[in-house]
Amino acid sequence: MPYIDQQQLVTRFGEAELKALAPDGQGGIDADTVERACADAAGEIDARLVAAGYTTPLNPVPSVVTAHAADIARYRLYDEHATEVVIARYQHAIKFLRDVARGEVMLGSNDEPTAPEASAQFDSKPPVMPGGGF
Repeated sequence: MPYIDQQQLVTRFGEAELKALAPDGQGGIDADTVERACADAAGEIDARLVAAGYTTPLNPVPSVVTAHAADIARYRLYDEHATEVVIARYQHAIKFLRDVARGEVMLGSNDEPTAPEASAQFDSKPPVMPGGGF
C-alpha cells in the first residue's frame, strides 16, 4: 500500500514538475511511472519499519511518513538527474527511517498529540487537634 499517491505529489511539488519527471508523451503525467515510484518508496519505508518491529503497511499513516514517502518517490522519479535539494530531502527521509529503526524516533498511532488525562489525587490525614478534640 503506497503512503503517497500521484495527486499528493502534484499537491506537494506541482503538476509541471511531475509532467517533466514522468511525461506520458501527450503533455500529461505517466500514471504508471508515478505509481511505480510511490510503490518503491513504500517498499523502502516498509523494509525499514519492519526492521524496527512495526507492522506494515501502516494504517493509519502518520503524516510524517507521507511527507517522507513523497520525498523518496520524488527522488526515484528524478533518477540520476536529482538536484541537491531533492537528494538532501531523500537523505533526510532515510535518516528519519534509520532513527525509527534504531528506536530513537517512535511513530504514533495518529498525528494528534494526546494530552495527559487530568486527574486529581488527594492524600490527606485527618487534622490532629491538640488535646484530643474540641
